[in-house]
Amino acid sequence: MASAPGISPSRASDFRQCPLMFRLRVVDRIPEPPSPAATLGTLVHAVLEHLYDLPAAERTPTAATAMVEPEWRAMLDKDPSLALLHEGTTAERRWLDDARVRVDRYFTLENPQRLEPAAREEYVELQLEDGPSLRGVIDRVDVAPDGSIRIVDYKSGKAPRPQYGQAAKFQMRFYALLVERLRGRRPALLQLLYLRDGGTVVMHPTAQDLDQVEVEIRELWDDILHAARSGHFRPSPSKLCGWCSFQSLCPEFGGQTPPLDVASVERAFGVTVTTRSD
Repeated sequence: MASAPGISPSRASDFRQCPLMFRLRVVDRIPEPPSPAATLGTLVHAVLEHLYDLPAAERTPTAATAMVEPEWRAMLDKDPSLALLHEGTTAERRWLDDARVRVDRYFTLENPQRLEPAAREEYVELQLEDGPSLRGVIDRVDVAPDGSIRIVDYKSGKAPRPQYGQAAKFQMRFYALLVERLRGRRPALLQLLYLRDGGTVVMHPTAQDLDQVEVEIRELWDDILHAARSGHFRPSPSKLCGWCSFQSLCPEFGGQTPPLDVASVERAFGVTVTTRSD
């Protein structure tokens, strides 16, 4: 059964950054090569998820860093192409050491021996009335004895400067909205843990914050549907283009965008392309 038309925080960020990139990921579903940075983040998340499978007293830095290589081998078993990320065993070893450093730094931010998460890597989905389906995966949800809820998200990079980091904050408020609607209680605390440098961002969402993020989501969805109906997902050049894997398909870089498949647009967004301006 096909999923209802909807959006996640990452895809919302994609559209805001570049509608064409969003289209190539969501509509065309163009495969992208894995990157060392993104794969490192996946590896670190896996270690921190499975760390909580251990009895509390065994959740130590030594135990956690020892999990890095087995988790990596498990990832390779599922997707052998990941081996192409590294030019040789020396590069792979350095990359794994980098992952261990970030896992070890987690222990400077929290004491996992004192925590028993209510949920880890929890898939959540909510159908907004007269709006899109909201979905995503929350790294960790903690529930205190008094019922207070904390949402925790691990970031493998470094903490952004104060004027940046809006996408991560939007992501946390997006998740807070879902959790409030699904669990019937607004989260008291949203916490971003940056494992490259040990930075943290803490947010205490208010009712007004969650009302505002719902407005933002609905406005963004309207913009997406407008692009879908017109068949025009414009490129939006920025400094981030240097990290984009779609340059060969982008007219800003002399590439040719593939013809738009209208059936894929309808499947993704539930609307019909009425005009074609691409």
